[in-house]
Amino acid sequence: MKGEMTMHQHALRRSFLGRLGQTALGVVSWGYTPWAGAASGRAMLATPWPTQADPAPYWVSEKLDGVRALWDGQTLRFRSGRTLLAPAWFTAQWPAQALDGELWMGHQTFDRVSAAVRRSLPDETEWRSLRYMVFDAPDATSTFTERLAHIQRLLGPSEPGRLGAWVQSVAQFRVADAAELTQHLSRVLRAGGEGLVLHHADALWQAGRSETLRKFKSVQDEEARVVAHLPGKGRLQGRLGALLVEMPSGQRFALGSGLTDADREKPPRVGAWVSYRYRDRTPSGLPRFASYWRERPPE
Repeated sequence: MKGEMTMHQHALRRSFLGRLGQTALGVVSWGYTPWAGAASGRAMLATPWPTQADPAPYWVSEKLDGVRALWDGQTLRFRSGRTLLAPAWFTAQWPAQALDGELWMGHQTFDRVSAAVRRSLPDETEWRSLRYMVFDAPDATSTFTERLAHIQRLLGPSEPGRLGAWVQSVAQFRVADAAELTQHLSRVLRAGGEGLVLHHADALWQAGRSETLRKFKSVQDEEARVVAHLPGKGRLQGRLGALLVEMPSGQRFALGSGLTDADREKPPRVGAWVSYRYRDRTPSGLPRFASYWRERPPE
């Protein structure tokens, strides 16, 4: 897209200008039509940020290390589509429109959030510590800038209140160049955060991995499915040596670095999804210097 709008998007924008005028973001909003894919748990997923790319056409926000959750207008769901058992009061004031966001307690709290949202009987105290941080509103026809304007009208500024204390919008901002983007990343990392997310301003919503939705981190991470346990050798004789994992592309590799003694004694089961960190990729697409990070809890 490279920052340019299609003729169809320009026509939509002119129509909205005539009817509604400018919003605080300098874009135009219209009657919102939620994207039906949200009900199935289909999510738009980020790809790594190319460090030499120009960030000017993108909206930037902090990447929150919580649990992804999709609101389809009636039900809160995991990314897999399975219903997330939230207390009724948590979503009581939410709109009958699709939202995408992260359940979050703050920096360095992933394990607490993951445990809280997966209990068969929700713990009221835990849920009162959670926030649903909204960063998108899936819609088949609008650009991200227009979806962002809709979110801000719906939820107000990036603080709780309009739809209850439990839901708020994620702060979005623009940067001029790569140097400013890197400065923001450094500030987030110093504060205990994970990284940044970049949404292309003119991109339409789409399910699956997208090059218009990027994640910028000091160390990249991805997920792969465990397909076998490989036996250890030498000091690891008789124990797990590595996990044989399969990437979404179908490529497989052995993941042994980063496994603790406890992981080797009780490894992720075959079929489980795990997260790994890596430095970059080979020309064939395999990760270089991959290191096991954590198991993704089942959804």
